[in-house]
Amino acid sequence: MKPPVELVEHPKGVGFPMLDARLRIGFSVFCLMLASCNQEAPAPSPQASASPSGYASQSFTPQGFALPGGGGCEGDVARFRAVIGNDYQTGNVKLSVHRQISDEIDRADHFCASGNGAQASALIRTTKSRFGYP
Repeated sequence: MKPPVELVEHPKGVGFPMLDARLRIGFSVFCLMLASCNQEAPAPSPQASASPSGYASQSFTPQGFALPGGGGCEGDVARFRAVIGNDYQTGNVKLSVHRQISDEIDRADHFCASGNGAQASALIRTTKSRFGYP
């Protein structure tokens, strides 16, 4: 049985391996297969953005930002709407989440305007809890 590597004497006296033909071919095929795995896919075409122009328009909350005052359900609705608007503008909330929360805030605002303040405030508390707001 012939060993796969033969040592050949280098002119300066240093030995180095000479691979036999089968190993060279196998190694070449392996390299070609490996290279074919690394081809990049074409870049996806850009799609139109469905988000409003205000999304991530700021990297941080503006210095003059203040939560609206007020009591009862009107204050609850106004404050949570301001927080969600700010989180959307700073890129901390995705459009889909912003829409879900805004829809629930609108429902709470409707309850509040129709005289159901307790139900409106309860809806705001539930929405905050579900989406991780204190």
